[in-house]
Amino acid sequence: MTLRVFLRSFLSFVALALAGCGSANVPSGSASGPGAVTPASGTPIRHVIIVVQENRSFDNLFNGYPGADTVASGTRYDGSSVALQPVPLEDGRDVGHFHYSFDLAYDAGRLDGFEFEQSYGIVHGAYQVVPEPPTLPFAYVPSAETKPYWALANGFTLADRMFQSNSGPSYTAHQYLIAGQSADADEVPTSAVWGCDAAPGSTVPVLVNGVDTGGIFPCFGYATIADELDAAHVDWRFYQPPASDPSARQFSAFDAVRQIRFGPDWKTKIVSPETTIFSDLTSGNLPAVSYLIPQFANSDHALAHSNTGPSWITAVVNAVGASPYWNSTAILITWDDWGGWYDHVNPPQLDGMGLGFRVPLLVVSPYAKHGYVSHVRHEFGSILRFTEETFGLPSLGTADSRADDLSDCFDFTQPPAPFHAFQAPVPASVLLRMPETGEAPDPI
Repeated sequence: MTLRVFLRSFLSFVALALAGCGSANVPSGSASGPGAVTPASGTPIRHVIIVVQENRSFDNLFNGYPGADTVASGTRYDGSSVALQPVPLEDGRDVGHFHYSFDLAYDAGRLDGFEFEQSYGIVHGAYQVVPEPPTLPFAYVPSAETKPYWALANGFTLADRMFQSNSGPSYTAHQYLIAGQSADADEVPTSAVWGCDAAPGSTVPVLVNGVDTGGIFPCFGYATIADELDAAHVDWRFYQPPASDPSARQFSAFDAVRQIRFGPDWKTKIVSPETTIFSDLTSGNLPAVSYLIPQFANSDHALAHSNTGPSWITAVVNAVGASPYWNSTAILITWDDWGGWYDHVNPPQLDGMGLGFRVPLLVVSPYAKHGYVSHVRHEFGSILRFTEETFGLPSLGTADSRADDLSDCFDFTQPPAPFHAFQAPVPASVLLRMPETGEAPDPI
């Protein structure tokens, strides 16, 4: 054992010992939480919760956050400057965020084509192009609505160099969040069901040499983080909204993975409704690794006409903080794509699929650095790599192999401080009574 490994293990042991005598929220001797899995990383983290929100760039959601890299204006195609304008979460106007939308906005690194992204809306129940001013993408969410997110950033870690691993919409982004790849599928499927349950003849476009092809059936057999967890006998769950309306668009990342959709995990590890995580926290049934997908209203998606996303995230963090799991948990909160909203940071182009534009990342944990803004480059593969290293899993050999492991966001030498609940406009009790609509967390 090297001196560095010895010291890291010793300091982690000291942190755990201190955890048992300092927090009113964690019973003595239960710093690891019920049903904990011994980590392979030598850290106190035994539970990872990955929360996936929708469609916000960093400049859009954290504009003006102290110490973070944001701007007050953007650049139009003619080279002129346009001030970013406040557009509330509940505004309801959407901006195109397909792969071709990225190509337009990116414009070979000039970042001056955002005005050419089309605007969309729900018209007579259908997703249709609607006329909007070309300056709509140059927008930020007013700080009055993002106050809960800023409070979490003040208390824990905010990353301002978190990039999408892909450069397209949610279907592809969610594949990168579970597998670090999408078999080069870069848009959304033609079917209302985005996965192996799609109607026969459904396709999803595939990027070949920078050009969309006719596509393939949207059901894949590549390895995911779930397959690695299964092989290592590490428990996991994917908490998602129920698809109660079979005629509505259905969107579950693992529906697009053949061995999960048609294997035993589908009935035991894919859990609906997503609010089941709250009862699992209180009953001691939280798995080692959780994915948490909000229902549409709580997702921050522009088309949701809702501003309850920050309250939803606050409710999740407060529930973990009040549980015996707090001292052993890392909550990784990110947004699946930029949603078409302006961002001024040029994303490095690592391959034909990305990187895409910046999205926010919040790292919430008693071991996250307090009030820290990470300027280290992260991507969706970083979440996979952190999870793999925590539980001693092999690399998928995809985006995780090139990504960092979020280590700069943590300080495992600090003892876990007692958790103090955060405030939000909508109480958790109200959110938990919201009816499940059966809508997908992202209609596109």
